Amino acid sequence: MKKKLISVLLSAAMATTMLAGCGSTAADTGAAPAETKATEEKTEAADTEAETGTEEAAATGEGKVYYLNFKPEQADDWVDLAAEYTAETGVPVTVVTAASGTYESTLKSEMAKTEAPTLFQVNGPVGLASWKDYCYDLKDSEVYKNVLSDDYVLKDGDAVQGIAYVIETYGLIYNKALLNDYFALDDAEIKSIDELNNFEALKKVADGIQAHKDDLGVEGAFASAGFDSSSDWRFKTHLANLPLYYEYKADGITSSPAIKGTYLDNYKQIFDLYITDSTCDPALLSGKTGEDAASEFALGEAVFYQNGTWAYNDIKDNEVADEDLGMLPIYIGAEGEENQGLCTGSENYWCVNKNADPADIQATLDFMNWCVTSELGTKTMADEMGFVIPFKGAQESKNLFVKQDAEYTAEGKTPVSWNFTTMPSEEWKNGVGQALTAYAADQTDANWAGVVSAFVDGWATEYQMANG
Repeated sequence: MKKKLISVLLSAAMATTMLAGCGSTAADTGAAPAETKATEEKTEAADTEAETGTEEAAATGEGKVYYLNFKPEQADDWVDLAAEYTAETGVPVTVVTAASGTYESTLKSEMAKTEAPTLFQVNGPVGLASWKDYCYDLKDSEVYKNVLSDDYVLKDGDAVQGIAYVIETYGLIYNKALLNDYFALDDAEIKSIDELNNFEALKKVADGIQAHKDDLGVEGAFASAGFDSSSDWRFKTHLANLPLYYEYKADGITSSPAIKGTYLDNYKQIFDLYITDSTCDPALLSGKTGEDAASEFALGEAVFYQNGTWAYNDIKDNEVADEDLGMLPIYIGAEGEENQGLCTGSENYWCVNKNADPADIQATLDFMNWCVTSELGTKTMADEMGFVIPFKGAQESKNLFVKQDAEYTAEGKTPVSWNFTTMPSEEWKNGVGQALTAYAADQTDANWAGVVSAFVDGWATEYQMANG
């Protein structure tokens, strides 16, 4: 087959790979654009025509793919993989990566264009609610046949509208060598990693490291909890998942139109620990970035760094050897947390634009399936991207943090589910982030009350706005 010209594009916003994985913290939720193209008001009959058209397109081998990627830290990897696919099949694949924290607005903008994305993603049920009218039903696709179970799909009735393409994990990344140096101190209250299995123990260790930071050669126990957009998602979303997880667990629910804030005192004590036993003064955190935190940890200036499996490629091959890397659960002082594992889940669900040309839909389905079944696709996703993919042909990841998650599970620890996918909107997260920033700068009871209000009252407000 004559090779077609490859079309691989990158947005200007992928300037750094230190941006978070899960990165920009899920798609900012919001209503999808009212209009994208002339076909937006498809009837059921028109949908049937589109599905028939994809079958015809498969026979002709025509079509192209436009993937709007959510994860900036894997932007180059997706471009490279797209190029390999084009070289092998002749099908042009365009990859555009949204800037951190802008995926939803970028998606709205791109969907309004004539050449809209054929492959995009949502962060879970809340994101799907905004975009379900644009999602092609994947129930008859090869990629759906290869997913491990329906635990990894988003459905609207019987329609399969989204499929998770990566399972990720986050917790407290730690430097084993530095931690062992602390354990060896004469006045260390905790003497081994086995004892470090709850918040009380974590606080003793962090306070001890901070008191002996000069002796240990570090700047602080925790890497800086920066609140610029490349870092704030770690606290307004990922850390906020912990009180949400325990409240849902206690109430026997998986989502809620209102939050009671039962575990916000626990949220406060872990956040206090992050900002007081830190590499920098809390008043400076508003300007600290994700790259600052990653650099502090990678250079051995901090012992702990809250982040996930996606951060492995950013910190390996620096001052911290692979054998000195580990990941602990995030302890907040909840009852039974000694049996808690790492935070594991997905906010990355592939969706196919049903309004695309039938040939492009089929080309997109073929590309997706190739990524998760071919030798090159699965190897790239495992080794280069560091992904654990929930598909039958997945290769084992070399990511050390992925392996540690498996070890915790094998020991009988209970993984913490990703409940932040039920957060009502990006505006809610921003409100919590702004309140946390104000509190970090001036740690008064009044400012913490602002965090509680943003969490509880803001949730009710944003949920009502999103759901009527």
